[in-house]
Amino acid sequence: MSSLITGPDERARCGWVGDDAEYRRYHDEEWGTPLHGNRALFEKMALEGFQAGLSWITILRKRPRFREVFAGFDPAVVAEFGDDDVERLMGDAGIIRNRAKILATIGNAQLVRGMAEGELDELMWSFAPPASDTRPASFADVPAVTAESTAMSKELRKRGFRFVGATTMYALMQSAGMVDDHIEGCWRA
Repeated sequence: MSSLITGPDERARCGWVGDDAEYRRYHDEEWGTPLHGNRALFEKMALEGFQAGLSWITILRKRPRFREVFAGFDPAVVAEFGDDDVERLMGDAGIIRNRAKILATIGNAQLVRGMAEGELDELMWSFAPPASDTRPASFADVPAVTAESTAMSKELRKRGFRFVGATTMYALMQSAGMVDDHIEGCWRA
């Protein structure tokens, strides 16, 4: 895979986009854009957890259904999900049917519900490294894990969150704009 790829619009993008239109839209409009708010970050945490072991495009294509069955990722609603909801979710082919990830999402919602508005946002963003003017020159320069994502993971686990490993949290940091891993030369400046 090339570090940069030129799309049909002649724009250079990060090579992971490939020729998929949905990936191109996600890259151009969402990935690396600062994301704030307990609900938005809870959704990102949940989806990154579901992504573990899978490709992000799989999650991206299923995201509308995830949003539907997880009540728009409203932590207060998801926190109330019970056994019937778990079974309903396990039977829904429109999402990733992994019981441990479903239970973690519900448990994480219970933790977020217990936080003040903005508290999850403040906590997660406290691990964002200082902004840098330097971008990775190639995919080889993009880490899978950093000291900051490891510290974030450790703090979230200490608070009881699940499916928040250091690699998963680094992916969240990238997608939520806490770090800028757009490859040098990518049109997204």
